[in-house]
Amino acid sequence: MRILAVNWRDIRDPLSGGAEQHLHHILAGAAARGWQVDLCCADYPGGGPRGRIDGIEIHRRGHWTVANLMVPPLVRSLLKRNRYDLIVEDINKIPFYTPLYAGRVPVVAVVPHLFGTTVYRETNALAATYVYAAESLIPRVYRHCEFEVISPSTRDDLAARGVDPARITTIFCGLEHQRFTLTDPPARSDTPLLVSWSRLRRYKSLDVAIRAFDLVQKEMPEARLLIMGRGPDEQRLRALTTKLGLDAKVEFRGFQPWDELVRTLHRCHVFLNPSPKEGWGLTVVEANQCGLPVVATDAPGLRDSVRDGETGVLVPYGDAPAMAAHALLLLRDGDYLERMAASARAWAGSFSWDRCVDESLELFRRTAAAGEAPSRKDAR
Repeated sequence: MRILAVNWRDIRDPLSGGAEQHLHHILAGAAARGWQVDLCCADYPGGGPRGRIDGIEIHRRGHWTVANLMVPPLVRSLLKRNRYDLIVEDINKIPFYTPLYAGRVPVVAVVPHLFGTTVYRETNALAATYVYAAESLIPRVYRHCEFEVISPSTRDDLAARGVDPARITTIFCGLEHQRFTLTDPPARSDTPLLVSWSRLRRYKSLDVAIRAFDLVQKEMPEARLLIMGRGPDEQRLRALTTKLGLDAKVEFRGFQPWDELVRTLHRCHVFLNPSPKEGWGLTVVEANQCGLPVVATDAPGLRDSVRDGETGVLVPYGDAPAMAAHALLLLRDGDYLERMAASARAWAGSFSWDRCVDESLELFRRTAAAGEAPSRKDAR
């Protein structure tokens, strides 16, 4: 098969995240199995108009802020030059609406998660309303398409918006076990270490983790918090840390090379994820692989990746006292922490990228074999 994929970024973009990692595994797996794979996405400094990564032909146009305007003409030009069996669009920001110009090429929409009203926590009302309105058209524009989602939460979200549940297939993410499993892992730190690892964006609500840690350190003054990741919300989070008098106890690590990051995770005790919504929560399961129990928000995505009471604990969104209380239980009871850590490792061990790729490619085959997509007129 020959497939044309569409996403905002490729895996080497400095701003790439979990959505790019997920799609890249699938596309690289397809290429390794002999499929021809093209990917259209935004450009970035050092990227360039063409590239090849793990057998995937990359075609880049424009800055990411205008990708929804620059990428569709690129897709159209490739559709004119080549015959494709399938278009795979990753909807993780504003949709590209590929069914409107796919012609008779079937489309699979891969959806990690949709923002919904959470986008209003990230940006100004005008921009948020633009994103919200763009998402609201998905059930109509993509009504003849197949959907691949990464969690039951995203499946339920799409169905509630009006997407036919029969067209939604849930395929869980995998996990790079070799990357997060060390043959000689470092011992946990003698200092109680909490960690939050995420892109630093306002909607991720890392301020809740900082406020929870403030309550933890009042009970356990020796505790420390590591915040790993980078993003536009860092200045606000640093200001909150200073306001709470926590500069000596909260460390912003920024970007860390994988080896360093994994060794850091192994030294920590508890992982905090205060996000109000995730597609799945890949960092949660990656932390589990490092033996970290999780205290996370009882929210879409996270309630799928966290087995409440086994691999971590779920608390109401924004409830810093509840997050702090459960973190303290784990920090004070070593046996409890290690039992949950063992369950966390076992849970993480059940996820495989090979399985994710196999199931995704089977969905792609079925969609392509089912026949041609409706015309542009029908898609409208």
